[in-house]
Amino acid sequence: MTLLAVEHLEARHGLLHAVRDLSLEIAEGETLALVGANGAGKTTLLRAIAGAHRPAAGRILFDGRDITDTSPHRRVADGITLVPEGRRLFTELTLEENLLVARASGRSGPWTVEAVLEAFPLLGPLRRRKARTLSGGEQQATAIGRALMTNPRLLLLDEVSLGLAPVAVEGVYRSLRGLIESGATTILLVEQDLARAMAVADRVVCMLEGRIVLAGPTGELTREQVTEAYFGLGRSRNGGPS
Repeated sequence: MTLLAVEHLEARHGLLHAVRDLSLEIAEGETLALVGANGAGKTTLLRAIAGAHRPAAGRILFDGRDITDTSPHRRVADGITLVPEGRRLFTELTLEENLLVARASGRSGPWTVEAVLEAFPLLGPLRRRKARTLSGGEQQATAIGRALMTNPRLLLLDEVSLGLAPVAVEGVYRSLRGLIESGATTILLVEQDLARAMAVADRVVCMLEGRIVLAGPTGELTREQVTEAYFGLGRSRNGGPS
């Protein structure tokens, strides 16, 4: 069943056309990786889905309902949560307090502080630590945990591995893999690391200059195909310009 449908979406930053006539669908329980170079429009698309960026044209449907003009707060209550690039934790609150802040704005469901700490074992011993004292990987895991506390149906993850040491990335993805394999949450993942993205996602969508230039199941795409689309080389799999 389709959970999210984006139809002919246009999004701008002033005169910059960031997303151009873009359409995609995500099935419930699916993990979709959105890849592309800097400036491809990935973050703008996530922000538009989350309600943080108003589209210039097109529609966003969530569970069959048009949410194009719905407020970000209402979308969180409906089950859409964004983990933004840069994490944006409350640095003077403890890890546990950061998790609890999100509980009030979300839906009822299975995600509690204890459930998050079980899903992200590296966080358990740190629950009383202030967020500013955590490492980058620990902060990223906390940001994802905070999003899960809203009990999302659709989790939007922007640049999970950006700026993290390889060992931190491995720890975050180890926990994410368990979440993905459970199928309990639909995930739209923006990721610069192609190997990571293709290892965890059911499908890959590659954007270039605001458009989708390649899309398909990860098992049917090679890394070379994705890399060519990523850098705009050759022709896309669906026949459009790349």
